[in-house]
Amino acid sequence: MRFAPDPVRVPAAASGIPHGRALSRGNALGVTSMILWAAGFPAADILLQSWHPLTLITARLALTVAFLVPLWLLLEGPRALRGAPWGKGLMIGGSALGLGTFLLLYAQSLTDPVTVALIASATPIAATIIELAYGLRRLQSGFVLGLLASVLGGVIATNAVAPADLGPGAAMAVASSFLFSWGSFACIRTLPMLSPLGSSAVTMTGALLSMAAVLGLGLLAGMDLMPQARPDPAQWIHLAIYALLGMAISQVLFIASVRRIGVAQASLHINIAPFYVMVILLVLGHGWHWPQTIGGAVVACGVVLAQRGGHGPQVVSSSSDGITAKN
Repeated sequence: MRFAPDPVRVPAAASGIPHGRALSRGNALGVTSMILWAAGFPAADILLQSWHPLTLITARLALTVAFLVPLWLLLEGPRALRGAPWGKGLMIGGSALGLGTFLLLYAQSLTDPVTVALIASATPIAATIIELAYGLRRLQSGFVLGLLASVLGGVIATNAVAPADLGPGAAMAVASSFLFSWGSFACIRTLPMLSPLGSSAVTMTGALLSMAAVLGLGLLAGMDLMPQARPDPAQWIHLAIYALLGMAISQVLFIASVRRIGVAQASLHINIAPFYVMVILLVLGHGWHWPQTIGGAVVACGVVLAQRGGHGPQVVSSSSDGITAKN
């Protein structure tokens, strides 16, 4: 397979969607996914006041799977579930998405919602490194400039709120970025036969099983992992926002975006998520930070620049072992 100027993506030509329209749809899906993902951060911040991160992430995944699997069954039928490659999907979900989402939540418990979202600006770098490692991207000047601009936007915004020493929280958030990027890439490469809904349902089931196993071992070891107080209706509402909007629907939309524009370019939208978090917190009564606004604008410019400088005459086709790029 030769180097291609673009990341792996589902072929627009094969689906009958012109490249420009696929790019627009992919960006729209990425923006919507990030708005929903951002909504989960304030909800998680409230829940972390009484929930242990491990218990909270397991409850989040349980609610996510309870929503996605029945919806998948309803929309695509029992044959889709029976024919899914569950072994591969569970492995991807358990090794990447389960641990990745836990590390991100634990990082938030050590910092704050905006800061941990800002640290996630490492995700486009992680996604690009993964695509380079698999030989699926050749760096071009436009994409590099866009990537640098998106990271610069994250740095501008982070300087406004980040503590002097982020320590373990930053390390966990960066590790989470690599895990999420690899998990999203593996979903497209290993599970091309599944719809975004199906691949999300299978991998999230794997994530749930891995976190439930860790939680069970922790409880058997005598660790104090249960919520400090019995959850009230308000907490169940926040958990629903955190799980259904911030994970279930957001993940389906993100995978759909990745299939259209590639994991590296779709991940650039993550850099503007802190701006969405800030807007949500403003609605909830928190203050406004102009450096974050400026940083978000720089990130948006970086997304546009990267995509204008990154596309080329690549045609992608599905194969039995994943997705093959051709020029």
